[in-house]
Amino acid sequence: MTYNKDFFDLADQLIEAGRFIDSKGWVPATSGNFSARLPDGRIAITVSGKHKGHLQLEDIMLIDAEGYALDGKKPSAETLLHTSLYQRFPESRAVLHPHSLNATLVSRLFKTALVLEGYELLKAFRGITTHESRLVVPIFANDQDIPRLAAEVESYLDGQDGNGAGCYAYIIAGHGLYTWGGSVSETLRYLEALDFLFACELQLYGVKN
Repeated sequence: MTYNKDFFDLADQLIEAGRFIDSKGWVPATSGNFSARLPDGRIAITVSGKHKGHLQLEDIMLIDAEGYALDGKKPSAETLLHTSLYQRFPESRAVLHPHSLNATLVSRLFKTALVLEGYELLKAFRGITTHESRLVVPIFANDQDIPRLAAEVESYLDGQDGNGAGCYAYIIAGHGLYTWGGSVSETLRYLEALDFLFACELQLYGVKN
């Protein structure tokens, strides 16, 4: 297996993202997984079971578009949730999945979806230009059967206007958040904005976090 400059650049970005996300307390223990897509369609993704705040180069591996390992390492059990997002959204170049406290609490309180509207920070998301916007974050029941969970997410996105356009994230109940964007930095921006908006909603409902 030959790693090229694109891989090393994206691996460094994922490592830095892991440090930032860990500094926020969003990836306790060995939770979460991150990925970024190379221009040639291969995907750099975190290996299974590593603490995301202490990632090293060897903790980032390569998979193909179907999720099969290209370098003999073991990817996250949730790899299919990444590859299905890349297939759905060809413009996406990164997927970040932390296990933040706010996302977990939101999933307990709102059950099926969280609707965010009227917030200035919604303009952090590409394509949203006014606070007079509405962003829906669907919530799916946790499932150890990842193909079944991925199919449920796909079914939801199939039912949305624009084949999922306008959906920037989803939550797995009691588990964590998935968000995706056109680069690692853009996806980090989405993640930070979502956590703030989740905190706002939780406090409106009297949840102290």
